[in-house]
Amino acid sequence: MAINSDTADWVGVGSEDPGERAWLLQSPSVDSVRQLDPDRRKSEEGVSCVGAVFIVVNAALGAGLLNFPAAFNMAGGVTAGIMLQTFMLTFIITGLVVLGYCSQVSNESTYQEVVRASCGKVTGVLCEVAIVVYTFGTSIAFFIVIGDQLDRLMAAIYHEGEGDVNSNWYTDRKFTIVVTAVLVILPLSIPKEIGFQKYASTLSVIGTWYVTIVVIIKYIWPDKESVPGYIPTSASSWTAVFNAMPTICFGFQCHVSAVPVFNSMKRSELKPWGIVVTFSMLICLFVYTGTGVCGFLSFGSNVSQDVLMSYPPDDIAVAIARAFIIVCVVTSYPILHFCGRAVIEGLWLRFQGEQVEVDVRREQRRRVLQTLVWFSITLILALFIPDIGRVISLIGGLAACFIFVFPGLCLIQAKLSETEIRSPSWHVLVVYGVITVILGAFIFGLTTTNSIIQDINGQ
Repeated sequence: MAINSDTADWVGVGSEDPGERAWLLQSPSVDSVRQLDPDRRKSEEGVSCVGAVFIVVNAALGAGLLNFPAAFNMAGGVTAGIMLQTFMLTFIITGLVVLGYCSQVSNESTYQEVVRASCGKVTGVLCEVAIVVYTFGTSIAFFIVIGDQLDRLMAAIYHEGEGDVNSNWYTDRKFTIVVTAVLVILPLSIPKEIGFQKYASTLSVIGTWYVTIVVIIKYIWPDKESVPGYIPTSASSWTAVFNAMPTICFGFQCHVSAVPVFNSMKRSELKPWGIVVTFSMLICLFVYTGTGVCGFLSFGSNVSQDVLMSYPPDDIAVAIARAFIIVCVVTSYPILHFCGRAVIEGLWLRFQGEQVEVDVRREQRRRVLQTLVWFSITLILALFIPDIGRVISLIGGLAACFIFVFPGLCLIQAKLSETEIRSPSWHVLVVYGVITVILGAFIFGLTTTNSIIQDINGQ
């Protein structure tokens, strides 16, 4: 849900072609005529610090919120979960500041182009491929979320028990996912324009805050029938703590979106940007911690990977939360797909050595084919993957690359390219870059390996 905003929408500027181009993830080979004039952006179109905070928060909050109570359970309880979040938040905020610095040094305004300019062509292509895989995996997670919430909503509508949700063919999980996907999501994914994204952003913020409020209230005033399971106070093993990291990375990952946000500010400077990202991440920390702690304490070790699945289907307040999440996901899937499709288009055009596409028919055929293939594969995989936790454990490790590895590599290259006298601060920054790369690679390798092993073992 994070990569879902267009620069023109942020700053309230009209356009003859609103939402047509993926400004956040667009490769230079894709039509990039609509670039903001720097002087005009600074004086009239620039985003204020308050506006930038809202955008970054909106970019970070999303479907990963539902998985945080289960992450606290994996981490070994409230204390371990909060400590792990706090530890990682330091690197998350620092990584955002580093990206702003590297954007200034490289004079690029998108994440993948900053990586490409700083680290070279090969690393740039790897970054673009990582973005495609990440958006693809998140698209699968969106379908799973839709299925989870529709299961319970159908049970509430037809007054069925949990074991009878699929007693009718029209309430079957696979049927409801397919119908929603084909009738709603696919038509929204094919067009070239995504001007409706501003409404999806608003719904996303409202929905995530509402879910947090409901989870907190349900913990303070629990249902009489609700009996929490065992509440662990320590992790079952040291690797279990690391298994919670993908969820945290997935939840706080807004780094791909952050670079254009930084460049759209009235003052594209590191000091105000540092204040913006610090406040933004603290707001996200409050939302995720509130949901994670209260959801975990409400159900203990019995908490579901999707926390809303742990509540009874006939709870009205929770049913509204489910409806919010469904609407957010339905409107956010096309936007996320648009971003991934834009990167694929850029990779294809660069590989072919072509510039801006001028043949409308060829562009339309390619776009429709890309959309149908993307849509079909993500839908089929979502129908046979049991829960959102499986997907997040995989793409959450990849999110660690966006938070740790690529910013660390950019920082190292930016400092090594300097010709000035290398002061103690220079060495500190280079060492920090090395540490973040090693840490990110470790998180990615360990969590991805554990996820694959668990899938093979059927856990």
